[in-house]
Amino acid sequence: MKIRLPHAPYIANKIAIDLLNSGFVTLKSGLEPVVKASQELIEEDINKEMALEERVAEILDDNEDDMEFMQVDRRNMFWLIKKKLAKEYKVVLSYEDRYSDLSHRVMEKIWKDDLVEYTVAENRIKNIIYTAMESYISSFEDVEETVAEKITHYKRKLIPGSPEYDLVFERLYEDELRKKGLLL
Repeated sequence: MKIRLPHAPYIANKIAIDLLNSGFVTLKSGLEPVVKASQELIEEDINKEMALEERVAEILDDNEDDMEFMQVDRRNMFWLIKKKLAKEYKVVLSYEDRYSDLSHRVMEKIWKDDLVEYTVAENRIKNIIYTAMESYISSFEDVEETVAEKITHYKRKLIPGSPEYDLVFERLYEDELRKKGLLL
């Protein structure tokens, strides 16, 4: 599943929490530096895919007339072009492979930055990071639905997209993440 930029801090936090709770890892400087390093890599990965998708959209827009004439499905063409340009943008399209690669890069960064210490195999640490990402990704849709449902029961109706709605949504979202153990 594709992750979006607003989820990066939550995923990074989940990674740090799971590393701390694993019993295999000592966080030398606490949670925050690990969260920051993880978040930077996650955001970099998301931004690479966003740049790729913007380029694909530009190509499609430039060829809109030809596509319409040939009755080409825009969504299929989007995927084909994205697949062709992915290597150039250094984007792994298989989410399983992508998260595995990202987990490895997070592990390397926090090790090289001397933020963690561990005595188990690197693969075990990478698996903790990967599982943290998968856990968050698999649960965030449920959390969003729960929060949206709670907001509908507010006495005063909030308008989706308004600053007030966004503020309430974020507060309830973080509360739900804490309940699920995805946030401290």
